[in-house]
Amino acid sequence: MGKSTLMKCLFLSCIVPSTIFAQIPSPQIDSLVAVALLKFNVAGAAIAIVKDGKVIHSKGYGVTDINTKIAVNENTNFQIASNTKAFTTTALAILEEEGKLKWTDKVIDHIPEFKMYDEYVTKNFNIQDLLTHRSGLSLGIGDLMFFPDGSDFTITDVVSCFQYFKPVSAFRTQFDYDNLLYMVAGEVIARASGMSYELFVQKRIIETLQMKNSFVGYLQKDKSNMATPHSSELGTIKTIDSYDMGMADAAGGIYSNVADMSKWMMLNLNQGKYGIDLKTPLYSLKNHREMWRIHTVLKTNQNPRYNSHFNGYGLGWVLTDLVGKFKVSHTGGLPGMLSIVTMYPDLNLGIVILTNTENGGEALFTSITNTITDSYLGLDDYAWIDKMVARRNDDKNEEDSVTKKTWEKVESLKNSKVKNENFIGVYADKWFGKVEVFEKNKQLWIKCFRSPKLNGPMAFYNENTFAIKWEYQAMNCDVFALFSFDKTSKAQSIKMIGISPNIDFSFDFQDLDLNRIDK
Repeated sequence: MGKSTLMKCLFLSCIVPSTIFAQIPSPQIDSLVAVALLKFNVAGAAIAIVKDGKVIHSKGYGVTDINTKIAVNENTNFQIASNTKAFTTTALAILEEEGKLKWTDKVIDHIPEFKMYDEYVTKNFNIQDLLTHRSGLSLGIGDLMFFPDGSDFTITDVVSCFQYFKPVSAFRTQFDYDNLLYMVAGEVIARASGMSYELFVQKRIIETLQMKNSFVGYLQKDKSNMATPHSSELGTIKTIDSYDMGMADAAGGIYSNVADMSKWMMLNLNQGKYGIDLKTPLYSLKNHREMWRIHTVLKTNQNPRYNSHFNGYGLGWVLTDLVGKFKVSHTGGLPGMLSIVTMYPDLNLGIVILTNTENGGEALFTSITNTITDSYLGLDDYAWIDKMVARRNDDKNEEDSVTKKTWEKVESLKNSKVKNENFIGVYADKWFGKVEVFEKNKQLWIKCFRSPKLNGPMAFYNENTFAIKWEYQAMNCDVFALFSFDKTSKAQSIKMIGISPNIDFSFDFQDLDLNRIDK
């Protein structure tokens, strides 16, 4: 969900070497982060490292908000986004051990109204299929139901929407990251436990582990030490509105901090045991192994730096190996909030980094995590920060080139004569609902009925295509709208595609099939 951080981090696993150094001491981490904050234009970050059952580094850097200048500390809360997913699978593990469900239970056993795109898939879709991104559906499909925030979709809408999606691969054969199915998993937890997803995770995991300042979704009350999201999309860093996950809490709704996330990493590194002596089980070794077992195979990175032999997705975790050491990790991304958790069970090592800036946050957490990791793996200093600066510049140049050319063409055509009446009307998609194309001050506009932040002017691009600049600009999600016509030149349907090559995958406009309904 959110920023394609998982996809990018799967790619950024490795490259090539230069000078051996030992495990990085805290002062060197401080220096690295200071440089990264500056080079990646990031407001604030927090980092914790656990080793051999102890917290050896836990610290905040930069500010929670560029306006208040309040410093980040180890207890500053950030949205951890998709790092919530492993909490969701852990909640299911607890319920499995209590006999309230089985991993192989069919989803319809718990949610009878659940319906997929095919009768066979519906009947055979089990709980683990909700968690392993192998549904046969495309990357991020349906995320427009909660991206951007502020829509009125409900979990009832989510449970019933899958029947309208078209598969892109055979069931259980291909990895395509999915957020909506984790929301369904949250509903399974609610029905099996008799309490809301949020309350179950808060009571049974967060409070049990004494993660005292962490909260799930609407249960967050104390916002006195909360990082503000920022964006540097337009070059200058600015604050943006906090993102409300709403019904999507099971996919990415936890607020936490590095002090509390250290306890979470130690639970996982200790195979499901916690407490002062790390001997109290939250879940069994059997279920620990089930969550850390590859369920969906991913392409293995063959670069010689890390010499990886396998890569895959478990239950809420990405699983691979670097120079013979098992790696367990996940990333998370929401507008202005990016996170990464990385663990090496063979080294009894865990690293968590939380950031509060769109664009630069991912580059910061990637470069710092990789630098710390390399030191523990005995690898040479690869100058990750410099490499990530170069990579970001390449991506930005590509994006700027495409978007600049688009809006330059739009500007050159601004005096084109367009028969607005041929486009005006109401169009509907089976899962997303209605959109309306209408005239405002003699210009065409579009609005989405169920997602009010998605509205904006339509600028002529060619005979059947308009460029839409949404009023929502916290992330770059502007789109092309392509119309098809009947014999009278009246528009009958709309397809959409992102303008930027780097549009976040959760803006899945390409999955809409909008057809005129006001005939």
